[in-house]
Amino acid sequence: MESTDNFRTFYNRLNSHRSKEQRTIPLQFEDQVARTPGAAALVVAGQELSYQQLDDHANRLGRYLQNMGVGQETLVGVFMDRSPGMMFALLAILKAGGAYVPLDPTYPSERTALVIEDSGVPVVLTTDHLRGRLPAVAARVLSLDSEAAAIAHQTAGPVLCPATGSNLAYVIYTSGSTGKPKGVMVEHRNVLSFFSAMDRVLGTEPGVWLAVTSISFDISVLELLWTLTRGFKVVLHGEEGTHTIATEIARHGVTHLQSTPSLARMLVTDPAFLAALGSVKKLLLGGEALPASLVSTLRPVFAGDIYNMYGPTETTVWSTAYLIPDASESSTNVPIGQPLANTTAYVLDPQLEPVADAEPGELFLGGEGVVRGYWQRPELTAERFLPDPFASGGRMYRTGDVARLLPDGDLEFLGRTDFQVKLRGYRIELGEIEAVLEEHPAVGQAVVIAREDRPGYKHLVAYIIPRFGEFLTPTVLRRALESKLPEYMVPSHFVFLERLPLTPNGKIDRNELPAVVTQSWSGGSVRSIDQGPRTEIESIIVKVWAEVLGVEHVGLDENIFDLGATSLMMPEVQLELQRSLDRQISLVDLFEFHTVSTLAAHFAGDSIAPRSTNRAERRRAARNQERTP
Repeated sequence: MESTDNFRTFYNRLNSHRSKEQRTIPLQFEDQVARTPGAAALVVAGQELSYQQLDDHANRLGRYLQNMGVGQETLVGVFMDRSPGMMFALLAILKAGGAYVPLDPTYPSERTALVIEDSGVPVVLTTDHLRGRLPAVAARVLSLDSEAAAIAHQTAGPVLCPATGSNLAYVIYTSGSTGKPKGVMVEHRNVLSFFSAMDRVLGTEPGVWLAVTSISFDISVLELLWTLTRGFKVVLHGEEGTHTIATEIARHGVTHLQSTPSLARMLVTDPAFLAALGSVKKLLLGGEALPASLVSTLRPVFAGDIYNMYGPTETTVWSTAYLIPDASESSTNVPIGQPLANTTAYVLDPQLEPVADAEPGELFLGGEGVVRGYWQRPELTAERFLPDPFASGGRMYRTGDVARLLPDGDLEFLGRTDFQVKLRGYRIELGEIEAVLEEHPAVGQAVVIAREDRPGYKHLVAYIIPRFGEFLTPTVLRRALESKLPEYMVPSHFVFLERLPLTPNGKIDRNELPAVVTQSWSGGSVRSIDQGPRTEIESIIVKVWAEVLGVEHVGLDENIFDLGATSLMMPEVQLELQRSLDRQISLVDLFEFHTVSTLAAHFAGDSIAPRSTNRAERRRAARNQERTP
């Protein structure tokens, strides 16, 4: 023990003299450990770890990884559930000098294999129960369960991290327009600059942060790493689903919460969530456009600060912030605010010249958050990352977002310049979905758009021109996409057309694509599916499903997930059915009895077994409620 303490003293003295360029995320974490070793750092699944305990576990694993050859700029995959082990892995990789590559266990194995192959990670960290779900890969697969004894034998003393500020901290894969995801390379200096900026936005007083976001979504960096370098207690939301968020807020006295507007819109339908908000001081909403109606819903019941956050992964998590005033506003467009510290924002025309104030233009972001570029994609990096003409030696990122500068200096987001959309916080290239659809032998052409037929509920719709003579249903296409794409990229609806609407110059007229109807395609013709309800209970279920999903027709034997439902919608379905039927309804029942006929029979007391259709979807949804994004 004495030798370990002496080494810690030497190590801390050594790090205190490191320059800004040499500072890294693990060094900032270790500084916090030295300040508050006994304070609670992590709470997950009923287990609480102090800062010292978390650091000791991460040090042992970090040293083990270094002995395996992990060092400066080594990419390491993380294929793990939300558990203490996941946090050990993230910190250990950074301590060893490497960069983590998140691999979400809920994604299709083909997607996981593609990321592993493209990134070339030599090591993937996982657990025994997840190992069998990994595709066959060239990387060495290391289960923390199987290696637990060997890891435990490592010393808990500090790991000498060889990384500097200019080395990679993580590589996160985002959707790609060519059908291939692209890895965004983020360095330690980018992250630490972002941390410093968030100090000014949120202050440095520690609190309790409920972390609800998948590590495959970069806003998790704020929840899991900024917090642990600032003395927060991080409550790691596990695999239970979003219905437990209100309970966790109340149980732990959560002071800070970050969410996409889609998740928040679902949460505010739960009275328990609204009641639990009393302890929350800071609520960050971002990842997609923030509807003013959601702010109006929150304001009467939430006394804390509400922030509208904006930022692409390529400029390190958040780039702008807007503290929403207490007074309600009539505008339907909530500003995205002003650039964070160390960030610059320009609204430019096609010649890269500033547009006049209040005029729309493309938003470019510069400053210390601009990342290195895309992993092994030099051409795309050169296309999207440009020299900053307004800052000597600087670089700026072309966001593809349309914005304008308001008279008070705030920025307003107006939309996209291309076919990229944000849905539930995830950035989606519609071309990637179209490319996968057109791989299906029965699909001649595919167009995917994001629709918002019901205010506040944006969803993906795929329009399909089938090949003549083929048989297609939404279920067939959904299964094909589920095998290759993450759940959030699978369209909610599939519409079959004989031809696509065109503009006078022959381009697809996306504005003229028809509203959603429920169909199948057989032998060259469209067939509508419309079997009417037979009982009062069936009529009520049909009405609720149609209203929540925003569809015109609901057949008695149609799967609710094939109609466009997502697990985020199920609590709203539950509440509406409870009101309409005047009875308590379990979320488990909604995931098991997923057609009108079987759910109605279940409510009526008949012993009808649930269908097995879409079982993989229901397992994913019940396990993690869409990973909150």
